[in-house]
Amino acid sequence: MIFIQLIFAHLLGDFILQPDSWVAEKEGKKLKSGYLYLHALIHTVLSFILLWNTELWWIALTVGISHLMIDAAKLSFQTVKNKKGWFFFDQTLHFLVIAGVSLYCQEFNFEFLRNKELLKIVAGAIFLTSPASVFIRILLSSWTPVPETAGNIQTESLSNAGKYIGILERLLVFTFIMVNHWEGVGFMVAAKSVFRFSDLAQAKQRKLTEYVLIGTLLSFGMAVLTGILIK
Repeated sequence: MIFIQLIFAHLLGDFILQPDSWVAEKEGKKLKSGYLYLHALIHTVLSFILLWNTELWWIALTVGISHLMIDAAKLSFQTVKNKKGWFFFDQTLHFLVIAGVSLYCQEFNFEFLRNKELLKIVAGAIFLTSPASVFIRILLSSWTPVPETAGNIQTESLSNAGKYIGILERLLVFTFIMVNHWEGVGFMVAAKSVFRFSDLAQAKQRKLTEYVLIGTLLSFGMAVLTGILIK
């Protein structure tokens, strides 16, 4: 269980045992911060404790040193604008180190790629992200309404919010179908109706309301159809 143990150690070290004050000081002092090196040492100790095997000391040391190097690179090149990107890149690199060590120790292999059922589910989930968004956008392209201002109704929205809301709702619907909980699909429809269509009704923009309704039904319909086809 090397992989699970190292992931557990990473979660403890990076999120539970790292106060916000440490993060702030590291971002301020960068490589001069003592917390950077203490943080790497904590990861090394946690990995060693959770592995609980003196013969695997080199794994704990590898994890600790790689963690120090990755965090140092992040602090050196991170700016206010790319901070979010560096966070995910940093976490991905840590995960790859752990996966690489586990693979080297022959803890797991790639036999799962021969599992046809798993591949079908993954393919369906991938389709319901950006590809489905493109299909829906093209289908609605001839009906895109021009937003109207209506009193004090807030018409501004977050950048790409609609796209990510659609992706999340389709993945949730797909998950509910895969685990045979169709009532979750009804809950999703009801929840979106409460949050979305009440605002549109207040704005009294019939074209926009119909546009959003069609897009929502297309989004849910694609997720339901994909789930049925996979099953």
